[in-house]
Amino acid sequence: MKVRLRFTKTGKVRFTSHRDVARMWERALRRADLPVAYSAGFSPRPKLSFGLALSTGHESMAEYLDVELADQSVALDVVPVDVDALATLLTPLLPVGIEVVTAAEIAPGTPSLQESVTSCLWRIEAVGFDVAITEQLVTAALAKDELLVTRTRKGREVTDDLRPAIRSLSVVGPTATGTELEAELGVHPRSARPAELLGGVFPDGVEEGRVWRLAQWIWSDGARVEPLVGVASPDATSPPHALVRV
Repeated sequence: MKVRLRFTKTGKVRFTSHRDVARMWERALRRADLPVAYSAGFSPRPKLSFGLALSTGHESMAEYLDVELADQSVALDVVPVDVDALATLLTPLLPVGIEVVTAAEIAPGTPSLQESVTSCLWRIEAVGFDVAITEQLVTAALAKDELLVTRTRKGREVTDDLRPAIRSLSVVGPTATGTELEAELGVHPRSARPAELLGGVFPDGVEEGRVWRLAQWIWSDGARVEPLVGVASPDATSPPHALVRV
C-alpha cells in the first residue's frame, strides 16, 4: 500500500534543507508508529519518495511525499492505517510550518512524482522594481524567441534557452518591497528555476524576494491535473506571508 501526502513548508522552516526535511519526516513517521516499509540490505531505509526538491529559502503550499506501508494483509501485527486521519495524526509531530494538507492512497504502479510532475506554479517577488517597469520587462521577455541563461552544470557553465519552459508569466501586483510575479515553469526535459526566470526577465539583475510554490502539475491526456487526483488543489490566489517577513 502506498500513500501520497501533500504538505506545506512555510515560515521559518523554509530555511531547512531538503535533506533535513526528509529526516524530519522519518522521525515523524516513527513517532506516529506507522508501519512504514523498509528497504532490504545492510542498512535498511524507509521507503519514502519525495517530489521535486524545493530550494532552501523557498516556501510551498504543495509539497508531496509518497510513503510505502507494509502489507497489512499478511502482517498480522500491523494495525490498519486510517488514511483519512493521517493529516491530523502527522501534523502535530512535524515542525511549525510543515502541515499535512491531505493524504490519499495511490494505485499500484502509479508513476513517481519525479517522473510525472511536468510543471510548477510559482509566486516570485522581484525586489526594488515597481509594477509598471516589471510589466514592460515581462512583455519584452515573452515576446522573445529565446531567453538565454547561463547555468553551472557538472562544474562547467552552459547556456540554455529558458523560453520553452515558461508556460505562463504575469504580474500579480505590488508588494511592500517590489513586485510579485506568477509563473508556471516546466520541469522537463530541464527545469526552470525562479532565480533563472528573474535573470532572464531582468537582464541588469534583480534581488529575489519571497518565493513560494503554489502547485505542482501533471499533464495527462491534454489536461492539467494535481498529483492527488480528486483532491482539491492548493489555493493559488492567497499564498502565505505575501507581505510579512519573518
